[in-house]
Amino acid sequence: MVGKDESKVARVYALSKSALFKQFQTSDQGLSNEQAKQRLIENGPNALAQAKRKNIFQRFFDQFKDFMILVLLVAALVSGVVAHEWPDAFLILAVVIINAVFGVFQESKAEEAIDALREMATPEAHVRRSGNMETISSEDLVVGDVVLLEAGDIIPADLRLIDSASMKVEESALTGESVPVEKNAEVLADEEVTIGDRTNMAFMNSNVTYGRGVGVVVGTGMNTQVGRIAGMINAADETSTPLQDNLNSLGKTLTWLILAIAAIIFVVGIVNNHDGLPMDQLVIEMLLTAISLAVAAIPEGLPAIVTIILALGTTRMAKRQALVRKLPAVETLGSTDIVASDKTGTLTQNKMTVEKVFEHGHLVEAKEPIAADDSTLKVMTFSNDTKIQSDGQLIGDPTETALIQFGLDHDYSIEAALAKEPRVAEVPFDSERKLMSTIHQLANGQFFVAVKGAPDELLKRVTNIETAPGDVREMTGKDRNQILAQNKGMATQALRVLGMAYRIIDQLPAELNSETVEKELTFAGLVGMIDPERPEAAKAVADAKKAGIRPIMITGDHQDTAEAIAARLGIIKAGDDDAVITGAQLDQMTDQEFDKKVKNYSVYARVSPEHKVRIVKAWQDQGKVVAMTGDGVNDAPALKSADIGIGMGITGTEVSKGASDMVLADDNFATIIVAVEEGRKVFANIQKSIQYLLSANLGEVLTLFMMTLMGWDILKPVQLLWINLATDTFPAIALGVEPTEPGIMDHKPRGRKSNFLSGGVGSSIIYQGILEGMLTLGVYGLAIMFPVHASNDAMHADALTMAYATLALIQLFHAFNVKSIHQSIFSVHPFANKMFNIGVATSFIMVALTIVVPGFNSLFHVTELNGIQWLMVLSAGILMIAIVELVKLIQRRTNKD
Repeated sequence: MVGKDESKVARVYALSKSALFKQFQTSDQGLSNEQAKQRLIENGPNALAQAKRKNIFQRFFDQFKDFMILVLLVAALVSGVVAHEWPDAFLILAVVIINAVFGVFQESKAEEAIDALREMATPEAHVRRSGNMETISSEDLVVGDVVLLEAGDIIPADLRLIDSASMKVEESALTGESVPVEKNAEVLADEEVTIGDRTNMAFMNSNVTYGRGVGVVVGTGMNTQVGRIAGMINAADETSTPLQDNLNSLGKTLTWLILAIAAIIFVVGIVNNHDGLPMDQLVIEMLLTAISLAVAAIPEGLPAIVTIILALGTTRMAKRQALVRKLPAVETLGSTDIVASDKTGTLTQNKMTVEKVFEHGHLVEAKEPIAADDSTLKVMTFSNDTKIQSDGQLIGDPTETALIQFGLDHDYSIEAALAKEPRVAEVPFDSERKLMSTIHQLANGQFFVAVKGAPDELLKRVTNIETAPGDVREMTGKDRNQILAQNKGMATQALRVLGMAYRIIDQLPAELNSETVEKELTFAGLVGMIDPERPEAAKAVADAKKAGIRPIMITGDHQDTAEAIAARLGIIKAGDDDAVITGAQLDQMTDQEFDKKVKNYSVYARVSPEHKVRIVKAWQDQGKVVAMTGDGVNDAPALKSADIGIGMGITGTEVSKGASDMVLADDNFATIIVAVEEGRKVFANIQKSIQYLLSANLGEVLTLFMMTLMGWDILKPVQLLWINLATDTFPAIALGVEPTEPGIMDHKPRGRKSNFLSGGVGSSIIYQGILEGMLTLGVYGLAIMFPVHASNDAMHADALTMAYATLALIQLFHAFNVKSIHQSIFSVHPFANKMFNIGVATSFIMVALTIVVPGFNSLFHVTELNGIQWLMVLSAGILMIAIVELVKLIQRRTNKD
């Protein structure tokens, strides 16, 4: 089957025209319709294969693969079937199902990258079949077809050019090249040439911006460069986020601890048997106690609370132009160590701009004023094919539109000038001579010849130089050397330099060609252009470094250009060549060698999609959390492989957006830093919620354990369930919207190895949980020692009610403690968060109603409390705040010392 063997087509750029025709069994006349039909049957349509998608039911059941969710399902099963505590079971199941539904809804728009690639395909192609030109659907193209291209066409398949005329192709979405690439039909050396340097190849979905060409189809569908990217997207593994890893690890740890403690309580209860119950009744009683403990210990609301906090984070980020497609991406940003950024359109404006002008012996910045009759200005705008639309939009080659924009920015009336001195003839651009000339009729009957092009080629045709407006003299060797020095100087700054020259003639030559028109020229000036960095990008890079994040530039552009832009942005120091590596150099390294040296490089130039994925993987192998930004088709595989892929909303292709976890609506690199800050805030707030929940649950576990050990009446399952429902949910969610603590961007990223219990949170949970349990048991003991009622049953009922109220309310007081893990609550404005205030008040009311509202007493196994008893309960809560504040004060002073 022709064209299916990739080893044969890999280096078609090195084949002569005859060898190309022989390999693909075609000719200048193209294929016959019979040949094309047969190849279409053999190789299939020129379309991209779609990845197999999961249906909504598969996505729903995927939500239950999380370890914490499985633990909750087991707890619900045991609660209902074994302990017959169906309210507990139904509540746990409801939380789990709501969480799963929310997850499916949030990810319902997942992976649209391949669909977007398919939509990008051009609907029609112009081909030669049996010598006749036909227009066919691009899906019907086959290898060996001869395709005709002209300016404005979208290239329908991968082509090897066999003919071209001043052809330029814009392929930044595939290669990262910031300007259209000149194409020709010349044979390249039979060696490995990177995609960006294959000048005799035209790739599927790139655009012809100038000239025309003819090419032979050498790859269709999944055998094209875009198809290879599509295959990489399909094959890419989903990377688990630090959040998912943390929650899974936390879930497993909690499960084993809970099982161990429940088993201990079960054994201790049977051994003690304070009430002298028969063994069968004792076993059932202690089993119910162990299950009640499990219900108390498992933070069944944690997955839902984390989901809600993440969802609230996505809302805040959307207001700041960062659109999150996948919930875990919010938190992942906060742990980012590396931001691997594409250059073109991300760090730069993806718009060629004039930056420097050299004329009359002086090099000036583009922003400097320029006279309306300036010769350099006149040449750059006259020798130009840019079209100015009625709305002011410029249509044409980016280099030429940059020259027109320069004129517009200096209030030069281009259309009026051309109306006064219209173009009457031209010598089009040619890639061999690298010049373009236009001839304009002057009012006095003479003609103005405007010539622009490569400085070295232009100087070969220059005899005079303009030293001042209106002053022209013969060019000297010193003049020529000065011009060449300026050209080299701008080139070393990664500026693309064009020379401007002119001549005035009395009449049009009989033949219009380079020899008759482009001679005896007067040098006007040099123009240096570049795709400039975004104004805010340098500050964003500095902010990233301050936050301990390392910015990496990955681009398909040339090394000199990439190095210059990186130095201007502060990614590397000027002249730091050792920090720059090309794709070709990277190919010479094994994965092991690259892993050892990856920390040396901050700029990657002339890279392919495979290189980008390799770079991301190398940093991940170092244990780093990698964020990858990009806007082109070539970025999609790396975006999907990264811990968090960040697409560009304005300039980005639908492919890159579909492969991303987050999209920047404003294409602003600085928005990434804003998103990182939000991600760190989200992690800190989830950490606070976890500290609150686990310390509260530990207090419940300790209370039940000690009550069992001491033979006291223990809290009922319905009481534990209500405490969890009332005190866990609302304050924990409200902690998720706490304001950002000062200095959150002044420390290094926590990295992949950190977890929710790091940074002193784990030890705080332990001592605070023990404190809650001790205060609850203390209130219970005081109630027994100083009873209000004389009867033993009433005394124990009051004590149990006070323990229930203390355990619930002490958690609400403790919620104020965890508004900051280390700082005093008085320094973080304890009542500034309105949602928190409402949540705590709602929880307090829910607990109080079970005690003070008649009829609820029997349902919740509680009694009414008098003022003194309530004072004891509230005192325990105040004492909780005071002790924790004292511990935090000691910790701050100890760390300071």
